[in-house]
Amino acid sequence: MTLDRRGLILLVILTLAWGVNWPVMKIGVAHFPALGFRFLCMAGGVVALGLALRLRGESLAVPRAAWPTVVKLAIPNMVVWHLLAICAVKMLSSGRAAILGYTMPIWAVIWGLLLFRERIALSAWIGIGCAFTGTILLLSGELAALTGSPSGTLLMLAAAAGWGYGTQLMKRTQLDVPIGTLTFWMLVIALPFLGFGSLLLESGWRMPNAIEWTAIGYNAVVVFAYCHLVWFALARSLPPVVSSLSIMFIPVVGVFSGMLMLGERPHWQDYAAIVLMFAALSSVMLGPSLRRHR
Repeated sequence: MTLDRRGLILLVILTLAWGVNWPVMKIGVAHFPALGFRFLCMAGGVVALGLALRLRGESLAVPRAAWPTVVKLAIPNMVVWHLLAICAVKMLSSGRAAILGYTMPIWAVIWGLLLFRERIALSAWIGIGCAFTGTILLLSGELAALTGSPSGTLLMLAAAAGWGYGTQLMKRTQLDVPIGTLTFWMLVIALPFLGFGSLLLESGWRMPNAIEWTAIGYNAVVVFAYCHLVWFALARSLPPVVSSLSIMFIPVVGVFSGMLMLGERPHWQDYAAIVLMFAALSSVMLGPSLRRHR
């Protein structure tokens, strides 16, 4: 598996687009119901992704026998992740939310240990320890701040844990459905949960203003349609070490783009957590690939 110049450019754009989306989401939910914002983003994303798949000549058909599996995969990967993560973004700084959200690979390792009896290498244990220490640092920062939100931290960790569990299910599920089609229908399944959740739990619904529509459009077109399709195309040819590094750099981009776009000022706990999470993800994601290479 190799990465040519075109693939490298696409990967850099992908990493920047996903990283910048954390402050973009923060802007979108600043004065708008969080679940309602995510519902509009996802609805636009379903339309954009569906059109993109059809233009690529891919079918959206799913065999009848596969639907229970599609629903089972959609609950942790889409419903739990998007419901909890967008609520947490409203409570946290965009950079801190990004750091916690991308603990997903650590949670995937933990679920593998607890539920599937996977053998855990020493490097993975080191990674789990680094991630736990980084989380404690962020929680201490939230508890120490007058406007801190430990509940936001816990919500984002729960979202990452759900995504990690969904990743384990994806890895262990044999499904004869193209990944683009599977993603499209998982998003469709998540839409009612976001819509009903917003109607039941939120108030203050109104038409989004121009800034909020811009954030919605960015999520729908750039994140849900473009980033997903580019990632699926690159995943077939990316070296594992390169894709792992991309995932690790997304929260770093989130922290610094939040500083530029929102004027956020990370505390020392945030910088320490970046280092610890980077070490954790390196241990969990890069360690096995490097061992196989050697």
